[in-house]
This record gives sequence, C-alpha cells and structure tokens, in this order.
Amino acid sequence: MWYFSWVLGLGLAVAFAILNGLWHEVHSIPDDE
Repeated sequence: MWYFSWVLGLGLAVAFAILNGLWHEVHSIPDDE
C-alpha cells in the first residue's frame, strides 16, 4: 500500500504549508496599527 504513505505524506506537507502561511499572516500584522 504505497499510496497510503504517499497520501499521508502529501497531506502532512499541505497541512504544514497552510499552517505556516497562516502563522506568517498572523505575525505579519503590525502591532502599532
């Protein structure tokens, strides 16, 4: 079942990319606004 590990890895990569993007979006907001 090679596809299971492939889909799992792909899902983790996508989730990490989304969380990383959201993290940078949240922390890119200036505090003095």
